[in-house]
Order: sequence, then structure tokens, then C-alpha cells
Amino acid sequence: MLSAFARVFKSPDLRKKLLFTLGLIIIYRLGSHVPIPGVSYQNVQTCVDSASDSGGLLGLVNLFSGGALLQITVFALGILPYITASIILQLLTVVIPRLDALKKEGASGQAKITQYTRYLTVALAVLQGTGLVATARSGSLFPNCSVASDIVPNDSILTTAVMVLTVTAGTACVMWMGELITDRGIGNGMSMLIFISIASTLPGALWTVKQEGKIADGWLAFLSVILIGFVMVALVVFVEQAQRRVPVQYAKRVIGRKSYGGTATYIPLKINQAGVVPVIFASSILYVPALIAQFADPTAPWAVWITQNLVKGDHPYYVAAYFLLTVFFAFFYVAITFNPDEVADNIKQAGGFIPGIRAGRPTAGYLRYVLNRLTWPGSLYLGLIALVPTVAFASYGGANQLTGTSILIIVSVGLETVKQINSQIEQQSYEGFLR
Repeated sequence: MLSAFARVFKSPDLRKKLLFTLGLIIIYRLGSHVPIPGVSYQNVQTCVDSASDSGGLLGLVNLFSGGALLQITVFALGILPYITASIILQLLTVVIPRLDALKKEGASGQAKITQYTRYLTVALAVLQGTGLVATARSGSLFPNCSVASDIVPNDSILTTAVMVLTVTAGTACVMWMGELITDRGIGNGMSMLIFISIASTLPGALWTVKQEGKIADGWLAFLSVILIGFVMVALVVFVEQAQRRVPVQYAKRVIGRKSYGGTATYIPLKINQAGVVPVIFASSILYVPALIAQFADPTAPWAVWITQNLVKGDHPYYVAAYFLLTVFFAFFYVAITFNPDEVADNIKQAGGFIPGIRAGRPTAGYLRYVLNRLTWPGSLYLGLIALVPTVAFASYGGANQLTGTSILIIVSVGLETVKQINSQIEQQSYEGFLR
């Protein structure tokens, strides 16, 4: 490990990329602590100190923003509007022929889709920023805080517009920094910012476990949570690295005096083909009933039932609904992102075939069969990894940030970043050998 770090800093190109990434990360973390205009910073800190767990989509946004949401800072929304916009565009690609045609055009089409994603990100940031400001003004952001209604002292239209504009500009700035890291830094910029946001909340969450643990010895709770976290990290690494390699053989062709093909390769199908997207979908869907109940009559029977059963993360109904939705969206997302018919056609056009399987429709059927067999354990794994830590940590007070989603994202992004660094180190070694 130390030798790898030494090799990174010995390479001028890698050292420049690493320092550039670290610089943008520092700016991102500083912006996460700058409050927006029109907010009473003292009242916000009072409510944050007495705040309990924020479940649903609100907790997810707070997690992805590194705690900046509840602080109501410039980067309060974080990168989640961009993630949502990317997922929406990816889903619309299956429905809208124009987007599907752009996707097949290559780099130029992808650039156009990226531009649409930026526009949609800004629109979603305006909507979510308006909701955040309205929630903060009504006092619903901190329902158990006595000064929650005084967080925004001035409720004029101009102040509200400035607050929404500031939050939207912060989201656009975060999106720009993420793209800069992708182009000039190390790793995927958006994933890196999410990684930093989640990782920044872990030390405070672990220390809160030690101070407010529900079991007698705080240090015992602290060490127990760390042990559970290591077990979950090992499980995530094992599953994220696991893949089914479907062999593909290409026929040998002779054109003129040269021969082409005759090689063997494989199609890597991961067990968790959907990544963390199903968890985000499930959290978003479960937040809708809670959001409707929040603005409805609190004494209505259906609103009371939703508040009692579909808001707390450790309630059996919430756990069951979360698990089932995660499994469903895992199958749904894999079905729209991996097209066996298209893959089978590409293999056939390149003169390839899967040994023992005829080219064309039988190949597509075989790929669909293998993918379904892999998605079942992958979806169950996602459901368990999203719920087991949450339920397990419910017995330890203050472990609200130590969710399965955070562990999954941290490990996945860490593995991908290490792979990219290693590939660039090997590339530098080959270039030196050739020189």
C-alpha cells in the first residue's frame, strides 16, 4: 500500500491529478458549512444539536450532502439532484426514441444527453430548494425543536427567492466540480463527492454511538458497531467483486493475407448489476406517503397510520416495504439498463457466439436467463445490506448515519477509485518501458 502511494506521488501527472482532486474536495467541504442568506445560524445549530434521525428521502439527501441539508448551507442539496436527473434521463432513454437515438450516436450523442441532464438538474434543484425553504420556514424540518419556526425570521418573497437561488447555484457548482474531477482529477467526480459527503459524517456518528449508546458501556457499543461495520464491508467487497463471466468465442476470418478473430473473451455480469440505484428509488417512493401526510390533516386516520408505520426506519412495516421495493427496483433497473437482444445482435454482427448456444435469439434468451438468475441474489443482497445495519444499529443510539446505503456507496466508490489509480500507475509504467 505504501509503495503504491509512493508511486502515485512520484508520477508528476498522477500527483497533479491527486492534488487537484483534493483541492476541489476541500472547497466542497467548506461550502457545506457556509449558511445561505436569510437563515438564523444560531437557531439552526440549536435545532441540529437536538435533532433526531431523519428518515426517508430527507435522511438520504442529508446523507449525500454530508450533513449540509440540516445545516441549510449553500451545498444543502449536494449532488442528489444530479443523480436523480441522471436516473430519469436513463429511464427516459428506453421510452423516448429521440434519446435512444442520441445514446447510439456515440460521444456526440452522449454529450447532448449530458447537457439535458444538466438542465434537468437545475430544474430539480429549484423544486427541491423551494421544498427545503418551505419546510424550513414551516418548522417541519426540525419537528421536535422549540425554535424551528424561527429558523427563517424573514418570510418575504425576496428573501425566499434569494434562498432558493442560492441553493440552486450551490447545486450547479457541485455538479461543475464533479465534472472537473472526472475530467482532470482521479476517479468519477460525482461518486467521489458522494464518498466524501458520507465519509465526513462517519466519525461524528461513531462518537455519538459512544456517548449516547443505549447499552450500559459506551465503548462496548462503539466497538460493536465498528465490528458490524467491518463485517458489512467484507460482505460488500465480496459481492461487488463477484461476477459471472459468460464466454464468447469469435470465429476466425481471413481477409486478403490477414486473419481476424479467432479470439476468446467474456461478458462480465455482476451479481449486483444495479448498484445502489434501487435503494435510492425505494427510499424516494417510501418518502412520498410521509410527504403527503405531512401536509394533510394530522388527525386523519390514514395520516396517523402513515406517521406511525411508514416513517420510522426500524418499524416492521417500513422494513418490509423497503425490502420489497428494493428487490422490485433491482429487477426493474437491470431490465432497462441491460438489453440481452442488443448484446446478442452485437455479438452476432461481430462474428461471435457463446459456446453451445446458437447466435441470435437463443443467445439473447440465454443471457436473459443468466441475468435473472444473478439478479435474484443481487436484489436480496441489496435489500439485506440496506436494512440489516439500520435494524442492527437501532439498538445503539446515534448510529443514524451508519446505514447499509452509506457502507455500500463508500466501499463501491473506494474499489472503483483504487482500480482507476492502479490502471493509471500501470499505464505510466508501460510508457516508461516504451521510452
